[in-house]
Amino acid sequence: MSDVDVDAIVIGAGHNGLAAALHLATRGWRVLVLEQQATPGGAVKTAECTLPGFRHDLYAMNLSLFAGSAFHAEHGALLAQHGLGFVPCSKPFASVFNPGAAVPWLGVEQGLQATLAHIQRASAADAQRWRELDARFEREAPHLFALLGTPAPSWPMLRNAWRLLRALGWNGVQQLAQLLLSSPRAFVQQHFESEAVQCLLAAWGLHLDYAPDVAGGALFPYLEAMAGQRFGMALGQGGADTIVKAMVAALQARGGQLRTGATVARITVQGGQATGVQLADGQQINARRAVIANVHPRALYGPLLGEAAPPDAGRARALRPGPATMMIHLALRELPRWQAGDALREFAYVHIAPSLAQMAQTYADAQAGRLPAEPVLVVGQPTVVDPSRAPAGQHVLWVQVRVLPWQVQADAAGLLPPAGWDDLKEAYADRVMALLERHAPGLGAQVLGRCVLSPLDLARDNPNLVEGDSLSGSHHLDQFFLMRPGPGRSRWRTGVERLFHIGASTWPGAGTGAGSGYMLARGLVG
Repeated sequence: MSDVDVDAIVIGAGHNGLAAALHLATRGWRVLVLEQQATPGGAVKTAECTLPGFRHDLYAMNLSLFAGSAFHAEHGALLAQHGLGFVPCSKPFASVFNPGAAVPWLGVEQGLQATLAHIQRASAADAQRWRELDARFEREAPHLFALLGTPAPSWPMLRNAWRLLRALGWNGVQQLAQLLLSSPRAFVQQHFESEAVQCLLAAWGLHLDYAPDVAGGALFPYLEAMAGQRFGMALGQGGADTIVKAMVAALQARGGQLRTGATVARITVQGGQATGVQLADGQQINARRAVIANVHPRALYGPLLGEAAPPDAGRARALRPGPATMMIHLALRELPRWQAGDALREFAYVHIAPSLAQMAQTYADAQAGRLPAEPVLVVGQPTVVDPSRAPAGQHVLWVQVRVLPWQVQADAAGLLPPAGWDDLKEAYADRVMALLERHAPGLGAQVLGRCVLSPLDLARDNPNLVEGDSLSGSHHLDQFFLMRPGPGRSRWRTGVERLFHIGASTWPGAGTGAGSGYMLARGLVG
């Protein structure tokens, strides 16, 4: 098909853009996806960044949201034909606490009884409360996931809200509303007496920019804990990029096109309607039905639209980034030997977030521009369930450092001078390695190769990760739900006809569920 006159242009080959493109292509639309980087995927990329044969998920690793998404439910069979593969993990996550703690670690496994056995080690009363929370999740989950999987606002969302009211009753709805507004600390302390159990859940809040005391942060720990127990975790066979490769292949098989190394200079607008794009090399490409921008609002309402940006676009363009993130990838001779117990080697994720006070301090330091003395770590061990990612008998380790300042003004430990991330990243990675060594003695001797991606590296590789924020915008309540990416910009509207905005900076936010791309595409063609 001609790439100068198509039905739809998608700017950005992240998983939301590819999901929108594939759905449109299956409905007969002529679709062109334009990606400025050499590799599609956005924040879902896998690469041999340390040594040959060691495949590292550079950013996203957990594909549970994608595997359980409405997009996968409709297109999963097609994607499987084009190589999509998942690896199930029945031990999704654990938390390790400081050496010498009364409870060295706790974990969540697939299956209520298996998880209760862990919680029982911390508190018999908490085990009973966990059982009660699981029963609550059974009642609430279908309605919560339905709400999170519909356009906001919309008649389907109102219908789902009505069904929720009928199913839970007014008292149940009030309880759910309290959950949606609660901070992680308020939620976990309301339900559990053991700080170990509290930390096991609260660590998930920092994945979405929710420190222990930030209102609205309770929902994600609740959903992750209960869903992990019910369904386990899904990783990509051979790497998270299995979803990207399958979507690209399926798109091309349906007549769609992907062009990498294609930088869009601006979106062309005539008579208040988006008509296409102009590339950096001057080429004009026309779109008869839609231009879909899978980009950050700073780019969309800045250089891409320029003077054609609506007068009220400033509110969306001002979407506030969350704290920055660092990624450290290790090629290892063997998995970490966790001091707390070898059983930790069986979990996909291990959080090093030993107390609510430490999580709160780390967040406060990052917000104030200080390098945390002891950051929160999310340690991924994908080769536990997928040995294909490394040479026989060896392993990869995925270390996400949460949370960090974008501009470093000081060091909470008083050891590193203020500097740019290019100068600081290796020294700070050494601090992270020392923290890992405290919990897994001898780890350093097992390292064959190391790749450090600073917040600045994240922003360079993917312009949607503004200021090194892996979420493409904080999920605090003032810019979530109907407010994402700004007032008047719900339902992926931009204020320009036939121009639509998708991606992590839009509803339903960050994660690998492909919700915004799929829901927009369904709205365009059914």
